Amino acid sequence: MIVLTRLSGSAFVLNADLIERLDSTPDTVVTLVDGKKYVVAEGLTQVVDQVRAWRGGIIAASAGPDAQAWVQRTHLAAVPAPSMRGVED
Repeated sequence: MIVLTRLSGSAFVLNADLIERLDSTPDTVVTLVDGKKYVVAEGLTQVVDQVRAWRGGIIAASAGPDAQAWVQRTHLAAVPAPSMRGVED
């Protein structure tokens, strides 16, 4: 689950597994697999970073206590970011 902010300023939690795509138009629009759309205050790359951190945390937690300690120490800093050339925040 990731925490996002509506343009009105209210926060909400979204199941990141339901995200089909992200668009920047120039606001960030999150489209879910069921077609529902959310316009959020976070930039495109911020949403991607949150999803990566959340999924990385799940993978690390499944690997046991040593991996969990590593995630807490590094905050997933060692995970390389994918190239998003041409994508504006």
